[in-house]
Formats: sequence, C-alpha cells, structure tokens
Amino acid sequence: MSDWMNTKEYFITYSIMINAAQHGGVATYQEIAQANGFPLVGSYMGKVMGELVGLVSENEVNQGRPMMSSIVVSVSGKPGEGYYTLARELGLLHEGEDEEVFWRRECEKVYEAWKKPYRTK
Repeated sequence: MSDWMNTKEYFITYSIMINAAQHGGVATYQEIAQANGFPLVGSYMGKVMGELVGLVSENEVNQGRPMMSSIVVSVSGKPGEGYYTLARELGLLHEGEDEEVFWRRECEKVYEAWKKPYRTK
C-alpha cells in the first residue's frame, strides 16, 4: 500500500477529482500539486502526482468504479503516460486497444459514476 494512503494529500487530491467528476470537467496535475503545496513542474511533481492520482484510481477500481485519473490531465489536455501503464496493470486497457478511445470512454464512465443525482420532488 502506498505511503500516501489516508494522508491529507490523498484526501485533497480525491476531493479535487470528485469535484471535477461531478461537474463533468477535468482537474490538472498542476491544480492538484498547487492544492497540496507541491512544485508545479519537475520530476518530483510528476512522480508525486502519479502516485497520488494513481492511488485514487486503484481504490476506485477496487470499489467497482472506473479509473478516476481519467479526468486528470496535463497542460496538453490529456493524461500522462503513467495513466495508460496503470490502466494496463489494472487489467482495463488491453494489448492493441486504442489508448485514446479507451481514455475517452473511461472519462464518460467516471462522469456517469459521479454525476450528482437531482431530486425530482
């Protein structure tokens, strides 16, 4: 289990991701880094963001939900390479499957899983 589990940084990261999911948007690695007081660029930031965001996704998948890290993107508007590596490790992205198609489909699953139910009465 990751050293980040149940830390303040984990919960800050998770809450940002939930908020983005509920609003059908995205969160950036830089936004999450800033909220946690980490550098906004560099290899340390990339490593830590990968660990935190990946841990959230692993836990989501273990709960039967899609990869929440699908909606966390870099300044390019797309997930980092570690996203696809994790998807393969979790058995979700299969050999020969189109990565971008997988990513977009997974984003839609995240939005569906986390959408806010609206009361009708």
